[in-house]
Amino acid sequence: MRTHDIESWRHRHDFSAVDVHGERKTARVAVLTAVTMVAEVIAGLMFRSMALLADGWHMATHVAAFGITLFAYRYARAQADNPQFTFGTGKVSVLAGFASAIALAAVALFMIMESAARLFEPQSIRFNEAMIVAIVGLLVNLVSGLILRDGAHDHGHEHGQACEVDPRGHSMEGDHNLRAAYLHVLADALTSVLAIVALAAGKYLGWVWMDPLMGVAGAAVIARWSYGLVRDTSRILLDSSADEETRAAIKAAIEMDADSRVADLHVWHVGPYALSAAVSVVADNPQTPEAYKQMLCGVPQLTHVTVEVNQCHAAACAIQEAAPSATKEHS
Repeated sequence: MRTHDIESWRHRHDFSAVDVHGERKTARVAVLTAVTMVAEVIAGLMFRSMALLADGWHMATHVAAFGITLFAYRYARAQADNPQFTFGTGKVSVLAGFASAIALAAVALFMIMESAARLFEPQSIRFNEAMIVAIVGLLVNLVSGLILRDGAHDHGHEHGQACEVDPRGHSMEGDHNLRAAYLHVLADALTSVLAIVALAAGKYLGWVWMDPLMGVAGAAVIARWSYGLVRDTSRILLDSSADEETRAAIKAAIEMDADSRVADLHVWHVGPYALSAAVSVVADNPQTPEAYKQMLCGVPQLTHVTVEVNQCHAAACAIQEAAPSATKEHS
């Protein structure tokens, strides 16, 4: 009967990087946005401003997006130790970011359709009242943006690297959930600015057509932001390989030992800040898997490593050296 204690060999697989402070600040922004959204929709209908109405409905989709953001944070935290998730809930926030990006795309499409309709059927606008509400909306967006941006920089996460180092100091670019919320606020601010410009042009220059034209311009910028977020999150969700620089760093670290060669390599994201690697090493006199893991301590964001060690017999290695193409490296 085996009586070995293997607890020291086990480790957590939680790479969710839950940000409690960011979650709380997102909740505050959601409430603030919801109140402003109601005011802008009512004002847009009363004052007949397409730019203002578009801004209000745009805010409505952002309120829903903030709801997705908050749900993702809370679900990831609640399910962090659920063994049903092989690598924890690290990709929950990424999935939420992807969903928010789709919402941004829907907003852009709605704005283009409504603005196009107003280009062909202009309506009279009560400029003074509409400008006041648009300015208030912009101020709310700027405050919300500052809240979320501060939240993105004052958090720390509890997950380690292969050598048990805590990689703190992540940027907003890594947390796709928080990045999506921040982009929604920026999109709100942009549509508010465009609404103010359009209303001012209509009031002082008589360019009523600027109102729907600014809606089209805002939709184009928002669509571009949406595309960037969809691209970044989909790569992680589909287990796309890590960048070439990271793969090269892993290979170089292992092959610093002249006797060791990397025969097979897979590197992918298991969370917004976490990379996992499966490495197959071939050597005449191989070291222990733990020794190879220690070689990878300097690779950024590498938090989970599996090493397969193979001893290369002299005859087989001679054949490999003669035909290097027979050994393929995958990433």
